[in-house]
Amino acid sequence: MHRYELRPSTPDAPLQLTSFDPAPLGDTEVAVAIKAVSLNYRDLLAVRNTYFSPIPDGRVPCSDGAGEVVAVGSKVSHLKVGDRVATLFFPHWQAGRADSCHIAGARGAESDGALSERFVSDESGLIKLPDSVSYQAAATLPCAALTAWNALFETGDLKPGQTVLLLGTGGVSIFALQFAKAAGATVIITSSDDAKLARAKQLGADHGINYKTHPEWQDEVRRLTNGLGADVIVEVGGPGTLERSLACVRTSGRIAYIGVLTGLAGQANPVMLIPTMASIDGIFVGNRAMFARMLAAIASHGIQPVVDRVFPFAEAPAALKHLESGAHFGKIVIEIGK
Repeated sequence: MHRYELRPSTPDAPLQLTSFDPAPLGDTEVAVAIKAVSLNYRDLLAVRNTYFSPIPDGRVPCSDGAGEVVAVGSKVSHLKVGDRVATLFFPHWQAGRADSCHIAGARGAESDGALSERFVSDESGLIKLPDSVSYQAAATLPCAALTAWNALFETGDLKPGQTVLLLGTGGVSIFALQFAKAAGATVIITSSDDAKLARAKQLGADHGINYKTHPEWQDEVRRLTNGLGADVIVEVGGPGTLERSLACVRTSGRIAYIGVLTGLAGQANPVMLIPTMASIDGIFVGNRAMFARMLAAIASHGIQPVVDRVFPFAEAPAALKHLESGAHFGKIVIEIGK
């Protein structure tokens, strides 16, 4: 069988296709034939070995995968051969508020990910899928979709009629657009590409701001909201955009702080939170219970994940290059099996 492994010690070839023999299953383990994997910006950081924690040689990348159960251990009780499942980003965070033990072992960095023909996990690290969700669609959900869901509803407490600001048109922002519109919110979205803004409006975005033609885009957000600002801001830019997000969040609003697309350097004065009484919440994906609620909402509203492009397994490095280019709109998927 085959899988991709990270090799930080060989920077000229940091992602290598290797062969392996499946190990025997533990009593509570499940073997999954992976059908599809999706990419996140985090995967680029892992390949570059610039993630929050060092990546060891041999680590299998990619947290997000979906496939079919092909074998189960003797004490597995909730899954059976033939079940359709998706991976959990945090296999130990089942419900409730996270503690450090719950977010240990994150897939694709601290433990092996799903960019493999066969993936093995304790059954608690997998979630069963409804038949209505395809493998390619399901593969987009574990990180980007759940992050967006958590930011808007589990933490952001978004209500109908409120205004959401989304930065960019990557996976998290496009899922947030779809979820927010299904919830009856007004959506403002930014991009440097007018064509991407037009596509976002086709998905329901109410306003688009080109941040190249409007570099002080926070002023445009204020204008579009009659000076009030956004109730919830899905902040995927990081330090380079946070100052502007702070300048356009509504009084008592919330900034869901998620990404570092602009890098790790930047300046933002938190004193601005005092007069606005706004809050910044760090969002790190979510737990199994959130995932289950999100799946129910996706089914109820008929939400279809936006897939930019599908690459074959043999072209995984090209898929990462496409992600790195920033040309994508929505999610990038790697198909591993039919």
